[in-house]
Amino acid sequence: MVSATVPQAAPPEKRIEEFLGDRYGERAGQLSVVPLSGDASTRRYFRLQDGSTTSVLALHPEPFVTDELPFVVIRSLLASWGVPVPELHDHDGARGLLVLEDLGDNTLQEVLKEASEVEREDLYREAVEGIVLLQREAGRAQQKSGCFQISFDLEKLSWELHYFLKHFVESHRGSNLSAEDRAVVAEAFHRLAEEIASWPRVLCHRDYHSRNLMLYGGRLVWIDFQDARMGPATYDLVSLLRDSYVDLDEEFVAHRAEEFRQKALPGEGREVFQRRFDLMSVQRNLKALGTFGYMAQVRGNPVYLPYMPRTLAH
Repeated sequence: MVSATVPQAAPPEKRIEEFLGDRYGERAGQLSVVPLSGDASTRRYFRLQDGSTTSVLALHPEPFVTDELPFVVIRSLLASWGVPVPELHDHDGARGLLVLEDLGDNTLQEVLKEASEVEREDLYREAVEGIVLLQREAGRAQQKSGCFQISFDLEKLSWELHYFLKHFVESHRGSNLSAEDRAVVAEAFHRLAEEIASWPRVLCHRDYHSRNLMLYGGRLVWIDFQDARMGPATYDLVSLLRDSYVDLDEEFVAHRAEEFRQKALPGEGREVFQRRFDLMSVQRNLKALGTFGYMAQVRGNPVYLPYMPRTLAH
């Protein structure tokens, strides 16, 4: 049940202040709360420091019922399957707050900047093994919670492609397509989405890339998994190996992809697998460009602009 209701319009700082007052009393004023860089969502993140102990406050824009919040439900599932995820220390659904284990600042993206060739291979093998683990354990799951009921179906895939058209092509690039061009693009989008939607589906993290894997305690810990849903077996692999934030050479990508195929899809021929990997890469990266365009043009946030060229190359 949700605790005493706090008005939805309460400013973020007010909600945090009241939460800390409830939990820490007079000591609340001695705590340090530092904003962290966020993602493309409407959530905000803060590092809470209490002496030598730190945690992360995840502030949602609206109140929630904790036991029904997708992040909490999926975190519990992943943890039960042996997937490394942050601990949930505390929550206040009425104020839209979760208190999570602080995993530090070492995203895979950052770690790779100083990693040796051997270290890079080890990290990516671990990341690929994580996808294999998720697909195997989710396939065995007896209880099918909400994330099993939503998928990358024809409607969702098509919506994402038209989102790219609206926010990247038309808004960000300022292109006005003719009616003829629009029809050609729409037909191509439909064919792409239709083929992808016809493939077998497994549970996907849905945003499995170098910014959502944290090196902590000697292993890669998953974050930002609240949008998990059913989709193609290559979806998370494409997110990892055709990453907007990291350059990987083609030989490296090919080796990691083949390792995945042998472990997760041993019965799928190389040609079928490669086609599905490539088409998934097209759809996934067009969707990413739509998000980047939306963030720049609608939200006024230019942080993703440097990653557009690499995403276009994919």
